[in-house]
Amino acid sequence: MVSRRHLLMAGAAGGAAVMLSPPASNAVSLPLERPLLTPDVIEKYRTDLLVPEVMPPVRRHGRDRCDEYVIGIRQFSQQILPPDLPRTAVWGFGSATRRGTFQFPGFTIEARVDRPVQVTWINQLVDRHDRFLPPLLPVDPTLHWANPPGGIAGRDSTPTFTRTPGPYLGPVPVVVHLHGGHTRAESDGYPEAWFLPAAKDIPAGYATVGSFYDRYRASFAEQFGIQWRPGTATSRYDNDQRAATEWYHDHALGMTRQAVYSGLAGFYLLRGGEFDLPPGVLPGPAPGLGDPPGTRYYEIPIVIQDRTFHRDGSLFYPSSRAFSDTCANPANYIPNGDVPPIWVPDFFADTIVANGRTWPRLEVERRRYRLRLLNGCNARTLILKIAANPTATRPAVPALPIWLIGTDGGFLPQPQPLDEVILGGAQRVDVILDFTDVPAGTDLYLINEGPDGPFLGGVPGVDFAPADVNTTGQVMKLAVVPRTEPDRSVPPDQLRLPQFVPLGPATNTRRLSLDERISTTGCGPVAILLGTVDPDGTAVPLTWSDPVTENVALNATELWELDNRTDHAHPIHVHEVEFQIIGRGPDGNTPPSTQQHGYHDTVLALPGEITRIKAFFDLPGRYIWHCHILEHEDNEMMRPINIGPATDPTRTETTATPTSESWHPSESPEDKSDRR
Repeated sequence: MVSRRHLLMAGAAGGAAVMLSPPASNAVSLPLERPLLTPDVIEKYRTDLLVPEVMPPVRRHGRDRCDEYVIGIRQFSQQILPPDLPRTAVWGFGSATRRGTFQFPGFTIEARVDRPVQVTWINQLVDRHDRFLPPLLPVDPTLHWANPPGGIAGRDSTPTFTRTPGPYLGPVPVVVHLHGGHTRAESDGYPEAWFLPAAKDIPAGYATVGSFYDRYRASFAEQFGIQWRPGTATSRYDNDQRAATEWYHDHALGMTRQAVYSGLAGFYLLRGGEFDLPPGVLPGPAPGLGDPPGTRYYEIPIVIQDRTFHRDGSLFYPSSRAFSDTCANPANYIPNGDVPPIWVPDFFADTIVANGRTWPRLEVERRRYRLRLLNGCNARTLILKIAANPTATRPAVPALPIWLIGTDGGFLPQPQPLDEVILGGAQRVDVILDFTDVPAGTDLYLINEGPDGPFLGGVPGVDFAPADVNTTGQVMKLAVVPRTEPDRSVPPDQLRLPQFVPLGPATNTRRLSLDERISTTGCGPVAILLGTVDPDGTAVPLTWSDPVTENVALNATELWELDNRTDHAHPIHVHEVEFQIIGRGPDGNTPPSTQQHGYHDTVLALPGEITRIKAFFDLPGRYIWHCHILEHEDNEMMRPINIGPATDPTRTETTATPTSESWHPSESPEDKSDRR
């Protein structure tokens, strides 16, 4: 075991079965873990980088109507490890009307500014006989979570127990959030708007939808005349914002960490409008619908994640708090103590996965490439750099500059050459790598110098130990080959990016706290919290279910001061808005770094600092802000925002009942063949 928050790295098990301490007599028996696959047996750079294809729509309409998608969530197996190792069971998104489209990460949704997109999301986590599939990974039922077994009265709550429970094994709730979207409330993926699959064996008494589902179903029907069927929800994305790199993922209350780790993530690329560049200026093409096999792409989205595997290829994720801190004694677990028995404060896996493949390689021609990089890790902060030697002593000498042209919310005011980029969870960067003058036959590497534990800020190799150079310190190989055709894109140092329009003056300032609750047993944190700060500087930590404190006037521009009183950084995401980072530091007045210019929807708030952000809130309704360390988000580090007249909506009861008919539009019997 390791110190507080530093979860036992799976590689330390050396491939042996991990043994748990015997449970107390009144606690559930915790199973032995299967043998783990150590990363040293996973051959690096054996497989080519997977470039996600474009999600096929079911309909494309004229200029004034939206594009329509029907996207399912299914369980299937995928070759994530090299071909001589087993396949891995994952969850993923795909077109519910097209075979062969289910993948981790999901196919990319290509959208245009001011052209709406409508997606019907279908929970298809059922087997061939329409019986529900249980979670792939351990779910802690003692948290404040979706809680379908609680029924109407107990859903979206913290259950009580008379003895320590095992992991939840029932039907899986889902709700999809477009991260970075400027989206009306009923389409935002509110954590309590989840829905179960329309399976035929939902246990009696289970809630089939979350507390906000019926409210948003009625609102959507009133606006667009579309009824949500059992096991589905429909979202409409107006795309009335700047062109940007966005992504979609599950957001069900208290279960996001398992869902994203299982594979529920995909890119959503918004193009066009006055804040974009015309075709041909930047490297391209990107993948498009109907591309013939072998098409070479010079714009590629890449999601970087960390995973640990069992020897049979299945995903490993901790099944007990015994894997972290000093909490191996079940006598400290709920209900005997205050420690959630399964939840861990964060998890740092031992193998890097890029676009669903372990340590891939990408052939790059002697030309410019545009990469859309996303940190899709549960808890890991990435510090990315291009190096000539993947195992060089850290910090490594950069082999190429990374030209930063955009962040979460679109283009920067001007291109910036950087030695490295820092990405907290869910953050994105839009970068150009110029291989024009690199000799063919050269191998370069995308490496990671972030820590194998919580990020505290500082410089790798000076203030903290960087990631293991042999495993998590490597991401992918870039093998330089001759150019096949002319590169007509503009060199990054000559780029003129679209006009940048800053926000106006703030009309209100809020001081908000980032905090945690420590166990009375000495077992470390039992919840991570957001809250407010009183005028005298006293922090007021709050839980998800406490009354709304962020009641924001419609069309207000507000300054939020995020006061981090914990001992490590938190990537804070605010739904519905794009914000500017105004300052940081002990007093919040240190200017933002070069990478922090432009617009963002997620900011890495460092410990002991006040991070100041400014946002314009122009859509009414109930939204949220939260930490994007997924283990934190799932255990209270999430709070509601109410935009517009202050309300405290009550939970709406539902009369929805399970049905044996799963809705798969235009699905023939053969289309069920890849469901597991």
